[in-house]
Amino acid sequence: MKTRYPIVLVHGLGMKDTFFMKSWGWIDRILRVQGYTVYKSSVDGFGTVAGNAAQLKEEIRKILEETGAEKVNIIAHSKGGLDAKYMIQQMDMAKRVASLTTLCTPHKGSPIASFILRFPKFAVKYVAFWVNLAYRILGDKAPDSFTACEELRRTESLEEETMNVADGVLCQSFSAAIRPDDGPADFVMTIPLVFSRLIEKGRITDGLVPRDSAIFGNYRGDCVDGSVSHTEIVDFMVRDKKRDKIFAFYSALCEELAREGL
Repeated sequence: MKTRYPIVLVHGLGMKDTFFMKSWGWIDRILRVQGYTVYKSSVDGFGTVAGNAAQLKEEIRKILEETGAEKVNIIAHSKGGLDAKYMIQQMDMAKRVASLTTLCTPHKGSPIASFILRFPKFAVKYVAFWVNLAYRILGDKAPDSFTACEELRRTESLEEETMNVADGVLCQSFSAAIRPDDGPADFVMTIPLVFSRLIEKGRITDGLVPRDSAIFGNYRGDCVDGSVSHTEIVDFMVRDKKRDKIFAFYSALCEELAREGL
């Protein structure tokens, strides 16, 4: 069963399609084999929310022009969900989006960003300079890692408008969680998990985003059963035994969108 509208996968902070990194692993290819029309966004890895939203709007405009579709279904990971939400709310794109599904998106921020911003500003900006330089070389148009980090600062409140992006847009969200009893976290998430537990005082987290921060619209719970980290859910540095469960999640999600006529 195909979805009525094309699917656009929007990556999160730091992700790029390069010779050593794929923003969505094999997920987009698996879905195409199953018959879905899938596009991957190529917004900046370290862009601001507003800057990436503008880039995403232009990408979607081109997709609609190419396919002749009236709308798209957006599946967004991490900060990509904030970029997509801003685009819909602030850039008059509600009529072009049929659904927005956010995965592990920090709607209430990330404790890791708050932790980083505790360091002296000059030190954070120094590191940000080199991050921006590296990502400009990798293809970012306007990298601004310092501002991106500030935008991800942890907050305990949500404006009411963020709960309902726009009339007519199906909004839903999923989280993920690392469970120590299911085995160790993937290597790149080990340090963030330690920091997150110290800062979040035992709250359930995927290593970067606490579960309560991932809640948005119709919250659907964790993407899959068992321990899955923030990066593993997008098939990045995921152990083989989890890959089938992760692919099955995306297949089921797209099947559901198709049944809804989206």
